[in-house]
Amino acid sequence: MLQQLPFKLGIHPINWVGEDVKEHGNDTTFEQIVNEIEALGLTGTEMGRKYPTDPAVLKKELAQKGIQLVSQWKSVLFSDPSYRESELQAYRKHVEFLKEMGSKVISTCEVGGSLHFDPRRTPNEKEVLHLDEAGWQSLAEGLNAAGAIAKEHGLKLTYHHHGGTVVESPEEIDKLMELTDPNLVYLLFDTGHTYYGGGDPLTVLRKYYDRIAYIHLKDIRQDVLEQTRTEHADFVTCIRRGVFTVPGDGCLDFQPIFSELIQQGYNGWAILEGEQDPAEHPAYEYAKNALAHIELLINQGKKVNEL
Repeated sequence: MLQQLPFKLGIHPINWVGEDVKEHGNDTTFEQIVNEIEALGLTGTEMGRKYPTDPAVLKKELAQKGIQLVSQWKSVLFSDPSYRESELQAYRKHVEFLKEMGSKVISTCEVGGSLHFDPRRTPNEKEVLHLDEAGWQSLAEGLNAAGAIAKEHGLKLTYHHHGGTVVESPEEIDKLMELTDPNLVYLLFDTGHTYYGGGDPLTVLRKYYDRIAYIHLKDIRQDVLEQTRTEHADFVTCIRRGVFTVPGDGCLDFQPIFSELIQQGYNGWAILEGEQDPAEHPAYEYAKNALAHIELLINQGKKVNEL
């Protein structure tokens, strides 16, 4: 049944090796990751920190497993105009690498103001610094310029709204979408980060479907979210506590999300993510369960439509 989906399912290596929490799965090898992706029957992945960085080597290794490199995260600092030119130069190199790998979308996220990702921040700070109007304008201009670079090479800049950053809440997503050119800046719709940021995933999906060019499927543990909110925990602490998991293991209802995607005919990539400690939540087993859950939802939806 999963093979009959109009869109393509892949999985992120962050299920095996943490990106924001480096100790999560730090001893896991690239070989284990791609072997288990192949065993799951999935054919798409994002770049991970355990992956070979030489394009020729990476192409060969992934091709042997029948796996496509779908995208790679790119942090940008466009909200500060003084970084614009150097950031665009780095973005162009990123685009050129992904083009060589056959990717079509670029996971892009502004790190200015972020407590954890902004290189200008100091270790003793506690809050995300939200953008003023000048910062928003600079961010939009930078994203439009980067989107033009991506378009020039046949790729799409997909903006990743993300916990612990300046584009996290539904209102911030709205503002970003309003300020950017829809022909240059697309949306990476992430179910887990939508909910983490205080939004309803189905609402955001329906509102911005025409701008969505890439999807991350992530679930949320409601009890962990509530506890960490009570404690005013920062984003990385929330990950360490296990706020995220794979679809079917948390509180999100994916049935209407999949129904909407199928009804709309979405044909891009959707990537499974369960950013959590693989020592406690083994990546392969959790992914296998997520796939079974998705198949169940698809079959249920099909039966309802036949009535």
